[in-house]
Order: sequence, then C-alpha cells, then structure tokens
Amino acid sequence: MLTIKRIINGRIAENCYIIHNESHCLIIDPGEDFEAITAAITATDTTPAAILLTHTHYDHIESLEQTRARYHVPVYVSPIEQAWLSNPAFNLSANSGNALVAAPAEELLVSHTDYTLGGITFYCVETPGHSPGSVSFVFDNFVVCGDALFKGSMGRTDLYLGNQQQLLQSISTQLFTLPATFAAYPGHGEATTIGTEIATNPYFN
Repeated sequence: MLTIKRIINGRIAENCYIIHNESHCLIIDPGEDFEAITAAITATDTTPAAILLTHTHYDHIESLEQTRARYHVPVYVSPIEQAWLSNPAFNLSANSGNALVAAPAEELLVSHTDYTLGGITFYCVETPGHSPGSVSFVFDNFVVCGDALFKGSMGRTDLYLGNQQQLLQSISTQLFTLPATFAAYPGHGEATTIGTEIATNPYFN
C-alpha cells in the first residue's frame, strides 16, 4: 500500500510529494524547501529510488540539485523539457531573482509507459498545455498531475509555450478518463478527485 505525503514549498506554495511503500520512496517535484523535503523523507524511514518531475518550471525544481546530491538517485523528466533544466529563460527562473541551472536528467520519460522504481509502480502520461513537456503520474488509485489540473481550476497557459486548448484536451483525454474515485494531487493547492472535477470544474461545466 502506498502513502503520499505533501510538502508545501516556499513563497509560491508549490507541492512536493513523497510517495512511499514500506521500503522506498519517490520524490516528485522537489521545490524550494530542501530541509522540509529531507525531513519528510527521513520520517518515512525509506530509501529514495528516484526524483520525478511533472515539468521543469523553477518552483518545481528549486532543490533538485541538492536533493539529487543528497540521495544519489536518478532524475526523470520529459524529453521535451530536458533542456529547460539548464535554461533560466525556459524554466522561468531568469526573472525570479535566482537564475536556476540544473544538470540534465539521467532518465527521459516515455509516455504511456509503466515504470516500477523501488517496488512502486506508476504509469506516465503526457498532459501538455501548462508547459509542452508536462506529464502526470498515475498510481493505483491516484494521480499526481503537476500544474495541469487543480481543484476547481487548471494550470496557467500564459507562460512560455503554454496552450489553453492543448491543456483542456490533455485534461479531458488523459485525466478525466481515469476512474472518478481517483484522487488528484496537483502542483499547488489541495487535492481533489477526478469525479469532483468532472462534475464541478468551471473550465468544463
């Protein structure tokens, strides 16, 4: 059985998630608060197996290098945004006051593929629109959807290479086709369920 822990990071309140079984954990989108992230990992008494990135906007990767160095685990990212990790203009950190340049990810995600890391199995789907390389990670009964779908809303599309029609299509075809009972864990804000968003999300109703 999997357990999911949310760590709210920094001034933009980005959600980092630690997903773990009895022995290993996955770190999704390590944001600004490295010490809070490491404390949460320590509390699980598990060994990190990988870092997964839903996308590469700076608020989701601010402690990526510290986390990678601390745990010596591979980073997984969409090939579309591999180059964004080292480009402050693309990852939007150029105007944040702290230009962020990260090393390339060790692994490039393949959409519509099952992965098992540390005994934790998930399915990767492309959910572009907020950014072109955005992905979501589908587990047994929940999905981590980055900045694609929010509770009562969806991700911004006015940032670099954002596309509202593409995001609407991504949510409709990749997320709203999941079981209604699935929990959805977004990159900001509170969790919701797929059924709740199908029924009430103002972008679709």
